[in-house]
Amino acid sequence: MTEIPLMPVTTTNTPEKIPLTSIDVSPPEIEPQYKELYEGHRVYVRKTEGRFQRLRRYIAAPLLLAFFLFPWLQIDGRQAVFFDLTEQKFYIFWSVFWPQDGILLASLLIIAAFGLFAVTVWAGRVWCGFACPQTIWTTMFMWVENFVEGDRNRRIRLDAAPWSLHKLKLKASKHFLWALIASATGITFIAYFYGTLPLLSDIASLTISVESALWLLLFIVLTYLNAGYMREQVCKHMCPYSRFQSVMYDQSTLMVSYDEQRGEPRGPRKLRSNYKKEGLGSCIDCDWCVQVCPADIDIRNGWQAECINCGLCIDACDNVMERMGYQKGLIRFASAQVLGGFWQRFKQPRMLGYSICLVLMASLFGTNLGGREALSIDVIRDRGVHLYRERNGQIENVYTVKLNNMSNEPMEVSLDVDSSEPFQLTGRRHHYLEAGEVFTVPLRITIAADGLEKSNYQLAISAVHSEDEQGRVLQTVAFIAPNPVASNL
Repeated sequence: MTEIPLMPVTTTNTPEKIPLTSIDVSPPEIEPQYKELYEGHRVYVRKTEGRFQRLRRYIAAPLLLAFFLFPWLQIDGRQAVFFDLTEQKFYIFWSVFWPQDGILLASLLIIAAFGLFAVTVWAGRVWCGFACPQTIWTTMFMWVENFVEGDRNRRIRLDAAPWSLHKLKLKASKHFLWALIASATGITFIAYFYGTLPLLSDIASLTISVESALWLLLFIVLTYLNAGYMREQVCKHMCPYSRFQSVMYDQSTLMVSYDEQRGEPRGPRKLRSNYKKEGLGSCIDCDWCVQVCPADIDIRNGWQAECINCGLCIDACDNVMERMGYQKGLIRFASAQVLGGFWQRFKQPRMLGYSICLVLMASLFGTNLGGREALSIDVIRDRGVHLYRERNGQIENVYTVKLNNMSNEPMEVSLDVDSSEPFQLTGRRHHYLEAGEVFTVPLRITIAADGLEKSNYQLAISAVHSEDEQGRVLQTVAFIAPNPVASNL
C-alpha cells in the first residue's frame, strides 16, 4: 500500500451537506435542529458497518462482560474481585494484596503507561478509538439511540419535529434505557468496593449509608451525562491524554489518513462516468466520512488532534468506494513516510526503546509477583536516647519488629537471630498471626560484653512460619556496641 505525504493539521466543523452523487448513498438530508453543547451543536453520527466497526465490537464485548461479571463471581466464599478499603486489602481472584504490596500496583501502572505510550507511537490514539471506557459506553448509548429513534436522518427529523405523543414515547424510551445502563454501571462499579450482595441488599432495604448513596448517584449521573450527552466533548476538552498524545507522534506513526493525491479534486459524478476525464479524483464528496465520525471532524482536512483513530471513516469510505466500483483505501491507516512492512516500524528508535523497556519492566514485575512471600518482616532499631544498654555484663540493643501476614490464612511465626557471633534473643519468640494481620512486637538482642571484638555488627533477624526453609524471611540490621579498645582502657 502506498504511503501518503504528511498534510497540515486543521480543525473544521463541517456542516451537513446533501450528497450530490447519483448513487443512493443516503436519502435527502434535513437540516438538523442543533442543541447547545460546548461547541454549539449536537453531533448526529451515522451508523456504518465494516472491519473496524466489527473490531470495536470484538474488543468491547469481552471488556464489558468482564466489568459486569467479575463482581458476581465467588471464590472461596468471597467476591472474586473485591477492593476492601475498610480492611485495606484487595482480593483479585485467588490472591490477596495488602498495602505492603503497593510497589506492585505502582509497577503495574508504570507498565500500563509505557504500553499506552508504545501503542501511541505505533498507531496513534487507537486506545481511544477501541478500548477506552468513554468510547465503549458512548458506543453503547449510541446503539440504544439508533435502536429506538432510528439512524441519523430519522434522528435529525425527530429532533426537528414538534413535540408529539410519538416523539415523547421515543425520547422517554431512549432515556429510560440510558438510565438503566447508567444505573447498572454505577451499581457494578460501587460493588467492586462495597460488595455486590451487601450493596444490593442495602439498596433494597434502604439502609445504604448516605456516603455510599452519594457515590452511587455520582457514578450513575456521570455515566449518563458522559455517554449520553458529552460524548466527543470529553475526548476533545476533558481527557488529558488527548492533550499530550500528539507530541508522541513521529513520521512512522500509523494514523487514519486521507489520500489527497488520489481523492482530489473531489466532487459528485454519475455512477458509471469516467471521472478521470472530468478532472475529478476518487472522492465523490458524499460526506459519509464526516457523518460517521464520533469526534465530528473531517479527516479530509488533514490529521487532527481530535481524531481517535477508530477507523469508522475508513469503513464508510470503503463502502462508498465499493458501491462506486473504485479501489478501496482512499481513507486508511498510513504514516507520513515509507518505512517498509508492518514489522519494519518496530525498528524505529523510539518504538524499539519502548519495547525494550516494556519487556524489562514486565519481566521484573512477573518476578516480583511470582516471588511474593506470604510473610514479610520489617525491623527498626529503637530510636531512644541510648544506642545500646549495658546490663549485668551484657550489651543490649532494642528493636521494633513488624510481622506482616499477607496470606488469607492464620500462621505461627518464630523469630530468631542469624549470626556467627553469640547473640541471644530475649523475650517472646513465637507469635500467632491472624490472616492479614500486621503484628508489632519489641525485640531485645544481647551479647556478652567481654566477647566484643568491634563496635558495630551486622546480623540478620529471621521469621519462620513453617518447618520448610522456604518459609523463612530475613532482614539485616545493625547492632551497636561500645568500642572494645576504649572499654579496656
